Amino acid sequence: MRFYFLSLVALAGFSLGACTTHPLPRYEPPLARTNFQQIRTTAYTDSESDHLQYGNRTALGTVLHSAPRPYVPRAIPISDNSSNTFQPVAYVTRAQPFQENLSNPIYGSAAADWSRWPAGTIFRVISTGQLYRVEDYGWALAGRNTIDLYMSTPNDMNRWGVRNELIQVVQWGDPAESLRRLAPHTKYRHIRRMVLELEGHDHAAAVME
Repeated sequence: MRFYFLSLVALAGFSLGACTTHPLPRYEPPLARTNFQQIRTTAYTDSESDHLQYGNRTALGTVLHSAPRPYVPRAIPISDNSSNTFQPVAYVTRAQPFQENLSNPIYGSAAADWSRWPAGTIFRVISTGQLYRVEDYGWALAGRNTIDLYMSTPNDMNRWGVRNELIQVVQWGDPAESLRRLAPHTKYRHIRRMVLELEGHDHAAAVME
């Protein structure tokens, strides 16, 4: 069972044996809070058979969304050489427009450690230009510098795999709101680790197992 749906169950108040018996992932010191960060990214989807019972909701109660397909660069001739069809023509590619310049930007859903990227954080994956919003969290993300990107199909999820990506944080989420949402659920160790970091107790979070 992949980790991102554990958050949905935890928020619903259900008990998961995996959350009480599996060790937490190896702790990584938080990255510097800068607008550009090099991070590890993974991918998830809600259509896997062992996740169907949880539906397509995020930990915030919103519907999971995949980001729009990245813009595919189109070759554009530098000059019109129609008079000589055999003459080589140089081409340039048109850069992908940034989505926040559009009237109604569409965000993909993402899962992360809310003490590092608080709920509501909006970021762009530089290599694709896609925008994502942190709406989820999970057991295997607690204490890790990894962001999980929601994909609409297993093929898209597997195609993405694990990638190191440069992201630009367009808007940081609210740590206080994240703490308010997480604090009632600290019986789950991955949530307790995030709460400790949000409260400034990094060492206590690091030594949790």
